[in-house]
Amino acid sequence: MEEAQGGESTADFLHKMRIARKECREARYFLLRIANAGLVSRDRLNDIIDEADQLVRILTAIIRNTGK
Repeated sequence: MEEAQGGESTADFLHKMRIARKECREARYFLLRIANAGLVSRDRLNDIIDEADQLVRILTAIIRNTGK
């Protein structure tokens, strides 16, 4: 997201925000895999997984509103 703030154009900003959203989704995926494998209890990861979900929604809203 920091890179997106310095975007050279709207298209560049959107591209970098999409990358940030993709990375957030990937982090959420691996957090869920860790929980499902029993490496760390789901209770310990719930807040982090929830935060990742919120970030994906925020980034999606930014992308949608900027693309208009």
